[in-house]
Amino acid sequence: MTSHFKALSVHLLTATGAVFAMLAMLAAVDGKWSLMFLWLVVAFAVDGIDGPLARRYNVKKHAAEFDGVLLDLIIDYLTYVFIPAFALFKSGLMDGWTGWFAIIIITFASAMYFADTRMKTKDNSFSGFPGCWNMVVIVIFALEPTFWVSLALVTTLAIAMFLPLRFVHPVRTERWRVVSLPMALAWTFFAGWAAWVDFHPDSWAHWGLVVTSIYLVLVGVIQQVLPEKA
Repeated sequence: MTSHFKALSVHLLTATGAVFAMLAMLAAVDGKWSLMFLWLVVAFAVDGIDGPLARRYNVKKHAAEFDGVLLDLIIDYLTYVFIPAFALFKSGLMDGWTGWFAIIIITFASAMYFADTRMKTKDNSFSGFPGCWNMVVIVIFALEPTFWVSLALVTTLAIAMFLPLRFVHPVRTERWRVVSLPMALAWTFFAGWAAWVDFHPDSWAHWGLVVTSIYLVLVGVIQQVLPEKA
């Protein structure tokens, strides 16, 4: 295969995320939340794979006719932000004005964050919470906290998108990647497991989601507190 074909194939792989987003949205419209999350987990897995492949096959050089970064951001907004926000609103987990508040602040703040040129730090981490609302909402579905807890969580993370707090990229942030990458893979596994068993309250997947989510949310901040030794 030529270098162009390999690079183009990566773009095509990335574009499948749009298909998975549509399948997730169709499930969400029908209130099939477990099926919706299963499609979002598949899209999440594709998003984790296409980045390393894009760098390996140098898509910017060999398939420059397509903007892989733009393509990725479009799909990420659908799968990370838009569909999870819709699910949070329509599921009734945040009733009344809290549901309206959640979908407005999630979609608006995320649109601004995704367009922020200061999104990435020098070590390839994210500056501010990176809008991974798919990860937040699936935990809310699994644990079903009170809407006040959900409201506090959504508000805190929306504000955190624009604070100088670091959030690791499990693949690209080199520091502690030996732990962060397995944690991200474990989160994907537990998310798929939780959705597969229709968020059964006795499932161990819920504990796995909580542990891996806490690590992925806090590890970047911990790295800021504990500077890397020279």
